Amino acid sequence: MDSKLKLLSMNITKISYSEMKFEFKRILLSHKFTSEKADKCADIFATNSLEGIYSHGVYRFPRFVEYIKSGYINVDAGPELEHSVGALEQWKGNLGPGPLNAEICTNRAMEIATENGIGCVAIANTNHWMRGGTFGWQAAKKGFVFIGWTNTEKNMPAWGAKESRLGNNPLVFAVPFGDEAIVLDFAMTQFSYGKIESVNLEGKELPFVGGFNKNDELTTNPGDILETMRGVPIGYWKGAGLSLLLDILGTILSAGLSTYKLSKQEAEYGVSQVFIAIDIKKLSNFPAIENTISGIIDDFKMSIPIDENSNIRYPGEKVVQTRAENLRDGIPVIEKVWEEILEL
Repeated sequence: MDSKLKLLSMNITKISYSEMKFEFKRILLSHKFTSEKADKCADIFATNSLEGIYSHGVYRFPRFVEYIKSGYINVDAGPELEHSVGALEQWKGNLGPGPLNAEICTNRAMEIATENGIGCVAIANTNHWMRGGTFGWQAAKKGFVFIGWTNTEKNMPAWGAKESRLGNNPLVFAVPFGDEAIVLDFAMTQFSYGKIESVNLEGKELPFVGGFNKNDELTTNPGDILETMRGVPIGYWKGAGLSLLLDILGTILSAGLSTYKLSKQEAEYGVSQVFIAIDIKKLSNFPAIENTISGIIDDFKMSIPIDENSNIRYPGEKVVQTRAENLRDGIPVIEKVWEEILEL
């Protein structure tokens, strides 16, 4: 079906945050999650959706359940400390639910930072954290700078290469800003695969070139990119190089699996992740930091947009707007997808 016709044939329903979280929790409880774990995990998926990251929220939830059924996610497992030296800790994830492991590691990094100024937790053998920005918001809203990343299976070529040998290895930076935060959450591919899958599901084209088709041509067609699993690196060779270094660092700091070893498995699980927190309250210039950031953002906002109908936004600014809109109007979901979720 033509992508435009496919989109026109879709019905969008609006689901409240509370209803979405309730249904997610109900489904997770049916898969043997404890009530506490189910509540936390359901909240992460529902909040991702509430804040407009549908690709790593409502549209990703069915695959999360599929991974539970396949045994890639151990609902009873949690992370354990393996080794500690100074402000650095190495943990093993025991294939526990990725978002819950990531939340624990973020909290632990903040605890270490409170004692030492900076804290680093690296975890091996964990699972997809869904939206990495979740943990940037978590830390920044509590007054910490956050840096974190994960490796993935092979889904991006080195610049100039025909086949994918790099992961898109999402990276997150976050800093407190007033009552909210400035959060940059980005994959090394121009679009995350969750986003590509979401756009494909909606029958749309990507707004910019997102990867290669089977003829080695750059394309905006999400289906073609999903067929080749060759997303284009951000900044071309620069993104490819950054991906390689993130994989190396994530692997050695966590003592976990690298992208090429993850890719030998039948699915993406057992990934390696790093969580770094910095307690800016311990900095000598802490009293001036809020004004410093505000000055930088004020100057940034003086940028004149090429399109007079558009706005220049800092990373994370749209999240605040989308959160308010979706709280008021409900979270938009393709009706067919929501019906399938209710049957899980």
